[in-house]
Amino acid sequence: MLDYIDRLRGLREDNDLTQADIAKVLDTSQTMYARYERRANELPVRHLITLCRYYKVSVDYILGFSDKQENK
Repeated sequence: MLDYIDRLRGLREDNDLTQADIAKVLDTSQTMYARYERRANELPVRHLITLCRYYKVSVDYILGFSDKQENK
């Protein structure tokens, strides 16, 4: 099972996005987003929800409970 950080990084890279791009989506700094990807800070639930909507995937997918990306 993949860690949620691995899923987030994979989604970002698969969409050819930078940490700065995602930081803008989350209305935070690139530095703070980098801290999430380094596991230095926990990703807030509000950001998790925003990223699910942005990538059009389910929370279960990001958290590793499902391998299906579709958000139904």
